[in-house]
Amino acid sequence: MCKLNSGYIKFLIFITFISGVLAGCLNTEESLKIKGKVLDEKTKIGIPRKNIIVQGLLLSNNKFVPVETGQFSTDSAGCFTYTLRKVKDYKNYRFCFVGDTDNLFTTREMTIFDLEQNAEALSFSLRKLTDLTINLKRISRTPVSDTLSLSWESDGVYFWFLYPYKIYNYGRKNYSYGPTWIGGGVNSTINTKVFADKMTKISWELYRFGRRKKFTDTITCRRDFTNIINFTY
Repeated sequence: MCKLNSGYIKFLIFITFISGVLAGCLNTEESLKIKGKVLDEKTKIGIPRKNIIVQGLLLSNNKFVPVETGQFSTDSAGCFTYTLRKVKDYKNYRFCFVGDTDNLFTTREMTIFDLEQNAEALSFSLRKLTDLTINLKRISRTPVSDTLSLSWESDGVYFWFLYPYKIYNYGRKNYSYGPTWIGGGVNSTINTKVFADKMTKISWELYRFGRRKKFTDTITCRRDFTNIINFTY
């Protein structure tokens, strides 16, 4: 798993501090009562107790700077009612759906005009995550050492930006450029999550005898199920 470096952490802290300062100085014009639902994209069933952060998008130096204006949660049926603070000069608002084991962190942007037009019937859909296990096993005895690299993407989202993965590894490993195994005796399991009912592509790249060969496989992972794929080389 990748780790945040100290410089990036300091940058996030700085942005959070600035957002907090700006949030305390918001020039609120009036409020807008909004109602709606947060639904599973496929089943259309409401997602309960989903936390949502609202950000106003301030145009500054030709860039939109997000400033938190509030937060709320859905009820047990996935419905919400919220009083949105309309801030002067903020023409766009971003709804941030906090990630968890069922849904990836997701954002949706709306103009204030669209919010006013649909204030009583807003609807947001989220893709559900499901479990995926990838098993690797090296059975070849020659050469003594080779290199295997692994990557995957689900519904077009590359694994770096998906759910954090865990590797249970037996053998040498090198994660500098993603999950990579160098040497022999590889017997590994990777546990992660991908989007349910969406196509996931898994790619293996094997470097052996001075040549590089790529293998790919696709799987549509079932929801609420441990999906397993094996690669033996």
